[in-house]
Amino acid sequence: MASHFLFLGLIMLITCSFALASDNSPLQDFCVADPNGPVLVNGFPCKDAKLVQANDFFFSGLHLMGNTSNAVGSRVTPVTVAQLPGLNTLGISMARIDFAPWGINPPHTHPRATEILTVIEGSIQVGFVTSNPENRLINKVLQKGDVFVFPEGLVHFQRNIGYGNAIAIVGLSSQNPGVITVANAVFGAKPDIPSDLLAMDFQVDVKVVDQIQSKF
Repeated sequence: MASHFLFLGLIMLITCSFALASDNSPLQDFCVADPNGPVLVNGFPCKDAKLVQANDFFFSGLHLMGNTSNAVGSRVTPVTVAQLPGLNTLGISMARIDFAPWGINPPHTHPRATEILTVIEGSIQVGFVTSNPENRLINKVLQKGDVFVFPEGLVHFQRNIGYGNAIAIVGLSSQNPGVITVANAVFGAKPDIPSDLLAMDFQVDVKVVDQIQSKF
């Protein structure tokens, strides 16, 4: 009987280990992404290891300021597997976020990653919302050198609350974390989510929904 419970315990432990992992662990030294590979997998197929070069593990450009001349006043420069093939199967990525004065990185979620943010320059307000039914806002103002973490899958945001430019560097626990910007997903879906449905959900007139959808 004891051995039976031990066996069940081991199965549960292994199952939990898989359930808690965002990306699969690598089974070799590296698996440089081959975007032109003929095989479709959960991720990218591996480039022939004999053809791998140093540049497959290299990215240059995070020292450059992103163009924040847009509606939200921010720019994200991602470094995921799409930009750095050597990240394939390694379960990490990063990004630089530039903010114009009072610019925002709108409420969004990463469906496959936890995010950790470090302020490089400026004062940045950050926050995330807990899941239903509480929907509690947890937010804080960060200064240069401060670090904040956003749990995987939760809606979160950042905003520059200063009159100068702000910069943040973020790390993500997936080679391809994905981004779902809430406003874009709800009001910019193609084809449109029915406006009467959204009007009922947001408790506003249909004309208000139509007006917002027209901006996306």
